[in-house]
Amino acid sequence: MKFAVIGGTGLIGSQVVKKLNAAGHQAVPHSMSTGVDVITGQGVQEAVAGADVIVNLTNSPTFDDASLAFFQTSMENVLTAGQKGGVGHAVILSIVGTDGVPDLAYYRAKALQEDVLKAGPVPYSIVRATQFMEFVAAVLSWTTEGDVVRLPTTPIQPIAAQDVSDAVAEVAAGTPLNGTLNVGGPDVFPLDDLGRITLTARPDGRSVVTDGTAGMFAAVSGDVLTTKGDARIAPTHYADWLS
Repeated sequence: MKFAVIGGTGLIGSQVVKKLNAAGHQAVPHSMSTGVDVITGQGVQEAVAGADVIVNLTNSPTFDDASLAFFQTSMENVLTAGQKGGVGHAVILSIVGTDGVPDLAYYRAKALQEDVLKAGPVPYSIVRATQFMEFVAAVLSWTTEGDVVRLPTTPIQPIAAQDVSDAVAEVAAGTPLNGTLNVGGPDVFPLDDLGRITLTARPDGRSVVTDGTAGMFAAVSGDVLTTKGDARIAPTHYADWLS
């Protein structure tokens, strides 16, 4: 099959392209650097021409209220191009629990993207993943003051980007789910403990202090960012990934 992977040069997209091509498909990466702008629509129709499947892995450049407009406009433009091009399957990557964090604009924006896709004209699949292991260092940096990192006890279920890419590639090559696959890492940690584990393995002079008001994850209620029920559990443990 032929795949148009929009956002295909990023952390997940580049791996999805590699996996699909290795499986004998034709996956073509598209991004701003290749002349595809999902907000203005420039190059989108050309990118999806002849594709059987669109994999939309584009991401908002900000986490604030502007992300809502980004995900609505980009999803609408991709679906319009896909319908015109006769694409039979549209796939996006979202976040486990995104509809359960109303106090965070970015999570509301991802839920909006899902809603636009579901209401659109193209058969679809949504892959929801838990927080990436690759982003833990950035999360720690957001609440670092001097040599102290302040973190809440929010339950986090880190997953390796490689495992996310496996799930996205598999779903994209399959029949449209017209639904959602949830994937998460094999272990759940309170975020403050996850910070301590990270800094023990990769010490840099910082230490973690538990603070229930610190950072964006303080707005998360309970364990909404962890998988439930029939979710797929990925194989890579955080300790193995760190090492």
